[in-house]
Amino acid sequence: MTPPGTIPATTRAAVLRAHGEPLVIEELPLPGECAPGAAVVEVTCATLCATDVHLWSGAMSFPGMLPLVLGHEMVGRVVAHGEDTRDALGRPIKVGDRIGWSESTCGHCHGCTVLREPVACANRGYGFMQRADAWPYATGGLAEHAYVAATSQKLLLPDDVADTWAAASGCAVKTVVHAFERAGGLRPGANVVIQGAGGLGLVATALATAAGAGVVITVGAPAARLDLATRFGADVTIGLSGEPADRVAEVMAATDGRGADLVLDMAGAPGVAAEAVDMAAWGGKYVVVGTTGPRPDPVPLGTVMGKQLAVLGSLNGDISDYHRAIEFLREFRSFFAWDELFSEPVGLAGASDALAAMSRLEQVKAVVQPGLS
Repeated sequence: MTPPGTIPATTRAAVLRAHGEPLVIEELPLPGECAPGAAVVEVTCATLCATDVHLWSGAMSFPGMLPLVLGHEMVGRVVAHGEDTRDALGRPIKVGDRIGWSESTCGHCHGCTVLREPVACANRGYGFMQRADAWPYATGGLAEHAYVAATSQKLLLPDDVADTWAAASGCAVKTVVHAFERAGGLRPGANVVIQGAGGLGLVATALATAAGAGVVITVGAPAARLDLATRFGADVTIGLSGEPADRVAEVMAATDGRGADLVLDMAGAPGVAAEAVDMAAWGGKYVVVGTTGPRPDPVPLGTVMGKQLAVLGSLNGDISDYHRAIEFLREFRSFFAWDELFSEPVGLAGASDALAAMSRLEQVKAVVQPGLS
C-alpha cells in the first residue's frame, strides 16, 4: 500500500509496445505533484473491454499510439490530489476515497463548447490517446498507479457497488446507457434485437428487459454467452451458425412477423448492418454502437427508405451516462447476477493472457487487479 498523500516516483505497468505481442512489465515515472483538480490513484481494479483487445491485436490502431498502457475501465483509491479536486457532482475528493473516472476532455474545442458533447472533444484522452513515454505517463488501468487529469470527470463511488461493476461502468455499461438514450428510450412492450453477446450485448439485454421490452432477442455466440443472455432476460437467443436469412426469419417468427422496433448493433461484425435493417420493424430504429474503424458495410438503403427506419450512431458516453450506469447496476443487482460477466482477477503479469482469452471469446470481461502478484 502507498502511504496516504505520497506519490511514488514510479509505478509498475503493463505496456503495449507492439501489436499482438505480450505486454511488457515496466516501471513508469509518475508526476511529482498533482495539478489543481488532478489526482493520483492506486488502481484497485481494471476490467478489459473489447476495444482493449482490438488495440492489443492491432485490429484497431492509430499512428504514433505506442507505447501505451491499456485499460480505460478502472477504479482506484486516491493517494494524492491537487488543490480543489472535486468529483463531477462538486463533492470534495480526499485521500483514501474510491473513485472512478471518465476520459479527459479539453473544455475549449468546438465539440466541448459549441456542440457541448464531451464525446466530440477534439482532444479527448481515451484509452489510446495518451502515450506511456510522455507526461503524465501512467494513465491507463493496467498500472498499479494512474494519474487522473484535472479534466477527467471523476465520481466518488458508493460503497455498495463492487469494483468490477464500477470499472465496467466506465465504458461498457455507460456505452449501453448512452445508446438507449440515443434511441429515445424504449416504449414498454417494444420488441428489441441486440446483435452481439459480448459485454455490451449482455448489458443491453438486461437493460432492455429492465425497461419493459416486449420480446428481447439476443444474437451472438458462443453458446455459453447466449445462456448468460437468457439469464439476463433474453426471451429468444439466436446463434451464428446459420445464414443471415435464417436469423432474420427467426426474428420475424418471434415477433409475429413485425420485426424489432429497436435493433442495437453491439457487435460491429461484418454484415450486421444489412441484417439489422432486415430485422427491423416498419418505423423502427437501428442504433450502431459496436462498429469500429472505417470499414465499409453494405446497407440496403431501399429497405431503410421503405420501412422509414431511423438509423442512429452512438459513441461511448459521458459522465452523465457513467453515473446512470452505476445506478442501473446498483438498482437492478437483485434481478441480474452482474458478477457472471467477470472472470477471476489476475495481476499485471496475467494481463496478456487475459487479452488473448477475450480475443478467443473465452471470457466476457477479464479483470486485472494490478496489486496482485
